[in-house]
Amino acid sequence: MNRAVVLLSGGLDSTTTLALAMAEGFETYALSFDYGQRQKVELAAARRVAQSLGVREHRIALIDNDIFGRSALTDDIDVPKGRSVAEIAEGIPATYVPARNTIFLSYALAWAESLVATDIFIGVNALDYSGYPDCRPEFITAFEKMADLATKTGVEGAHFKIHTPLIAMSKAEIIRKAGELSVDLSLTHSCYDPAPDGRACGLCDSCQLRRKGFGEAGLADPIVYAV
Repeated sequence: MNRAVVLLSGGLDSTTTLALAMAEGFETYALSFDYGQRQKVELAAARRVAQSLGVREHRIALIDNDIFGRSALTDDIDVPKGRSVAEIAEGIPATYVPARNTIFLSYALAWAESLVATDIFIGVNALDYSGYPDCRPEFITAFEKMADLATKTGVEGAHFKIHTPLIAMSKAEIIRKAGELSVDLSLTHSCYDPAPDGRACGLCDSCQLRRKGFGEAGLADPIVYAV
């Protein structure tokens, strides 16, 4: 059985990605991050998901949040709320975290090489991607090339593959795929600014894209929203 490192935030997309990796027959090693994010409830969701799906190992890497400044997810900056879908799709939002996926994938690359694995899964999406530059296909292609150049494994002739199974899927298609794989989406968390009791705010970009996806999929969202 081939091994794969899967980036797991505890959200809908990364959870579905993990389930897809397992469906493809990979022995999965889930990697989450505590980087000082305001929505730490997502780490509890990641633990729930990893346990529910039965990964081989789940690690939470600690990153000093001092390097992740000027983001609404880490600093005292208002999380955008109540925006239309058109507004969400325009420009790079305040919730962008500087170079986050580059750093996360670098951690995944290091763990994969130590596991003698060349497969990494990430739940990036180029449709409902909220303007994040590190969710685009060209970024993934560039990272693959870098991985082969920067590692002993790559220099010796192996090729690292960054799997992006959701890259061209709509949120509704992702939700349907999760259903086909019998994923319990009630365990997931997507909100950028959850209420003190952990409920999703219902108004941030991530909540709105999630709600839109469930609506288009014709399914009820199993999580509880504050609004």
